[in-house]
Amino acid sequence: MSVLLSVEPTACLPALGLRAWQPDDVDALVAAHRDPALRRWLMTTINSEADARRWVDEQRQAWVDGTRFAFAVLEDDGAGFGPPVGHVAVKSSGEGSVEVGYWTAAEVRGRGVASRALEAVVRWVLAERPAGPPVARFELFHAVDNAASCRVADRCGFAFEAVLPAQPPTFPTEGHLHVRTETARF
Repeated sequence: MSVLLSVEPTACLPALGLRAWQPDDVDALVAAHRDPALRRWLMTTINSEADARRWVDEQRQAWVDGTRFAFAVLEDDGAGFGPPVGHVAVKSSGEGSVEVGYWTAAEVRGRGVASRALEAVVRWVLAERPAGPPVARFELFHAVDNAASCRVADRCGFAFEAVLPAQPPTFPTEGHLHVRTETARF
């Protein structure tokens, strides 16, 4: 769990750091999950510090198991990296495919955090993950009416592939499948 990814600052945007979730991130995680807009799109709801601790423990165990790599996204506030303001994860979704997902806290939405962090994780998979079967397909799913996720997918080179039917209760509405194809190792 010592992977650290960085995204360089631009003239208008601060640097980002991506690392595994840590127990000290619980307060930031609970705060982010209080946002009704975020809760609308997520399958997992975090309502308490106990929920957050359990979720962080699950993410950390998945790193150890090599089944899911969840990154806390931190923004450089000028005095160093602050608490997590987002999340990007990648996991195997079948032979030759991985699924990516992300969210950002309300206070940083619309500032390119999700697309910059997602691109960093895709580059990491392409360049740094030498073990496991080859990956030729990155899949990104979101609710049909989540226009912001469509924009992130587009900016990161994920082409729209299909509308997926609702599958209640897990997926209560129709969804979009976006795909990026590149050969990598995962």
